[in-house]
Amino acid sequence: MSGTYDVVVVGSGPNGLAAAIAMLRAGLSVHVIEAHNSPGGGMRTGQLTLEGFDHDICSSVHPLGIASPWFRTLELEDHGLRWIQPSAPLAHILRDGRTVMLERSVEATADGIGEDGPAYMALMNPFVDVLDELFPDILGPLHLPRHPVRFAHFALEAVRSMRGLAESRFTGPAAPALLGGIAAHAMIPLGEVATASFGLVLALAGHGSGWPIAQGGSSAICDALVVELASLGGTLELGHHVTTFDELPTARAYLFDTDPGQLIEICGDRVPAHYRARVERFRYGPGVFKMDWALAEPVPWRDPTCRRSATVHLSGTLDEISSAQAVVHEGRTGNRPFILFGQPTLFDPTRAPTGKHTAWAYCHVPPNSDVDMSAVIEARIEEFAPGFKELILGRHTVNPRQLAAYNPNYVGGDINGGLSDWRQLFFRPTVSPDPYTTGAPDIFLCSSSTPPVGGVHGMCGYFAAASALHHVFGLAPPPLLPF
Repeated sequence: MSGTYDVVVVGSGPNGLAAAIAMLRAGLSVHVIEAHNSPGGGMRTGQLTLEGFDHDICSSVHPLGIASPWFRTLELEDHGLRWIQPSAPLAHILRDGRTVMLERSVEATADGIGEDGPAYMALMNPFVDVLDELFPDILGPLHLPRHPVRFAHFALEAVRSMRGLAESRFTGPAAPALLGGIAAHAMIPLGEVATASFGLVLALAGHGSGWPIAQGGSSAICDALVVELASLGGTLELGHHVTTFDELPTARAYLFDTDPGQLIEICGDRVPAHYRARVERFRYGPGVFKMDWALAEPVPWRDPTCRRSATVHLSGTLDEISSAQAVVHEGRTGNRPFILFGQPTLFDPTRAPTGKHTAWAYCHVPPNSDVDMSAVIEARIEEFAPGFKELILGRHTVNPRQLAAYNPNYVGGDINGGLSDWRQLFFRPTVSPDPYTTGAPDIFLCSSSTPPVGGVHGMCGYFAAASALHHVFGLAPPPLLPF
């Protein structure tokens, strides 16, 4: 491969593109290389079931995409991205069929929670009022916060386990279930330290800017980022699976939007032995089993309130969620796993033929599992939406092994880029004051295996770019926007 650039980025997921754009905005020349024939990583959309039905292959709902302090600077809406906001960010179904809603308003959410409403407002309101200050500090590596008092107040709640926070704040089942289901997105047991942080951050994002979907599918986010990349003079090469460092063009800095294992395989001895040894101790989390459906009609929820949100948790009480997470971490699959359900065409009819719909769901399973969870997932949906199975026109399933084959960054089917427990929340993939560096002066890691972990928000890429700009080029990164 010929050519000389300031920066080469390997991988065009949200973090690879985010890093490339940050470098371009700093005035550098950038070339991005992608193994697939289309860019996007976890933000791809395709016809998985039947012709005319568009399904998000991985990421689908984007609370941190719209809230991202880096994406907000890029004005992606000018490049065709359209965010669609359901009237409520989330519906959570309890075991008895009752639905608890995460509303845009803290007060409206509290009204639906009932007896714990005042406690919910007391927990959330102090943070909702200062999201501009909090989110740039939260969505990044461990560092001296810009607003230390605000951050310390948040940290006192966030470092607790989700179970500990719930037991100290609430007396009824609704609020703990709602926040516990949100915290379960971290895919770790809810008794672990710092699991409350996931529930708080995503709930606050819902109150602050919603849990939107992208019109046309998650690939629309990728399309807008690629337009921004090209408008700044960046180049994108598709269909090149990089296996050795010698394949790469000459550059002053190399950023890898890959898991750390792939970086080691490609770079070999260019990365110091001490870094390679530490990366070998990096731990990955559970996998997911995902289903997509083409449907003849909307999901016939027993409680029609569920139609107000694109995201539904079929997860029961906090105890049930905790039990489901524990089973997975013991290496087993249970009959009542945590299930996350999506129904995008209720709000974006462009994704299916007129009058038809798509839906998706996933549950957490042990890594590398090849167990078929289809019957378990569909039985749970049928429990709360009788007649669902009769509406299915087509279905598509993918297990953790298949996910890892599709995208090697999903090691063992882990879509979060590594286990996000307290030991690897900020210090990933190694314990380092700058987790994006590798010990090689020109090689950096910019994937979700770095802080602030998984999701389509580009912040891992932004901070990796900031590290490379500082260490290699002596430049400051482009500024972030407040929430």
